[in-house]
Amino acid sequence: MAQDLKTRVHDFWQANPCGSKFADAEIGSREFFDAVERHRYRTESHIPAVIDFPRWRDRDVIEVGCGLGTDAINFARHGARYTGVDLTEASIALVEKRFALEGLPAGLRVADAEALPFADESFDLFYSHGVLHHTPDTQRAIDEAHRVLRPGGTAMVMLYHRSSYNYRVNIMTLRRLGVRLLGFDWGPRLVRRLTGEDEARLLELQQAYRRDPRRLLAPDEFLNQNTDGAGNPLARVYTRREATRMFARFREARTEVHFLNKRWIPLVGRFLPQTVERMLASRWGWHLWIVAKK
Repeated sequence: MAQDLKTRVHDFWQANPCGSKFADAEIGSREFFDAVERHRYRTESHIPAVIDFPRWRDRDVIEVGCGLGTDAINFARHGARYTGVDLTEASIALVEKRFALEGLPAGLRVADAEALPFADESFDLFYSHGVLHHTPDTQRAIDEAHRVLRPGGTAMVMLYHRSSYNYRVNIMTLRRLGVRLLGFDWGPRLVRRLTGEDEARLLELQQAYRRDPRRLLAPDEFLNQNTDGAGNPLARVYTRREATRMFARFREARTEVHFLNKRWIPLVGRFLPQTVERMLASRWGWHLWIVAKK
């Protein structure tokens, strides 16, 4: 069953490379990658500060789940010896194209986070942003991070945050109320008007709701369908305590929380000053970062 689930995870991300919906340009073009990068660092402006790309110059970095290569290309631009793996062939092909456009070197390959094809103590940094909560055995992937890091190496991982506004209020309260509107023919149009959600995605949720409303509204399945798009087979959330416990093999681990997307807050969200947004995000943000030392 775990292998079947992993196959479904692969197939979902193979068809929906992470972040590709944030650019209108031809996928794989320079304009496409530039638009994706602008959107990522405008929306999640904390990422460059947390990673500190220049810090990894002349160091061996592995990224698990390289997506469209936005963080990957910045590691390489700043002189890291970069290795990127992804479960899907689609992402690896796109990242290869991105590196070729900039004439930068990288080691890229399709691989499973739970069984990395690298020797023990091969890297100085293990980096994974928004990926390990989508693999069936997250703990095994974290153990792999520990294995491939050198003594003194750093793991930097982002997981979805259970104690967040997005999980507690947006997904498990507002969206669970709103999804009932999808039972009506006019529901997707109304929800789109109220939330700005993509209508095609809402139509997929409408079909799922009509097929089996009880299954869709079950907490785990509802989380799956309301994180990275309708059809997503697996997503998980973690508290700070749970995440820290998962990194128990490391000699130290600290957590920090970021990213409160203002569009998820009805009515007043778009008017929040950036300082207020950051203050709220530090407590109730959706992105739980774990920085651990081996």
